[in-house]
Amino acid sequence: MHEKFFEKAIVLAHQAKERGEVPIGAIVVFQNEIIGEGFNQPISLCDPTAHAEMNAIRQAAKFFGNYRLTDCDLYVTLEPCAMCAAAMVHARIKNCYFGAFDPKSSANIIFNSELSEKLNHRVQAEGGILADECSELLKDFFKDRR
Repeated sequence: MHEKFFEKAIVLAHQAKERGEVPIGAIVVFQNEIIGEGFNQPISLCDPTAHAEMNAIRQAAKFFGNYRLTDCDLYVTLEPCAMCAAAMVHARIKNCYFGAFDPKSSANIIFNSELSEKLNHRVQAEGGILADECSELLKDFFKDRR
């Protein structure tokens, strides 16, 4: 099941790459239906919050007409940053499935720390799904830019 959704997120990551953005793609799923999708666009939109996850969450919220995304799952090609993880908490995302791990800006502070126990909602996170493919996409992007 996860692979089907990750394949879509990877397609979105390629769209980001084609636009010169860091290749990260994300989707929000409700009852096995994609209700939100996004890819990185902070450069093209001149918006530091236009991460793939944020764009997918915004679209999903519009789908429901509500900022609460209870019982929704988020799939993303790279481990979310703290900003995106916090948005998932506020949106009440149930599960976050991600591909490549990001040791530089990991969301561990939101997902797995003493702080997470104090939050009013906890997002369950599972990483490393299709990690090699997701990681290779990022490595190739940065290698080409050097």
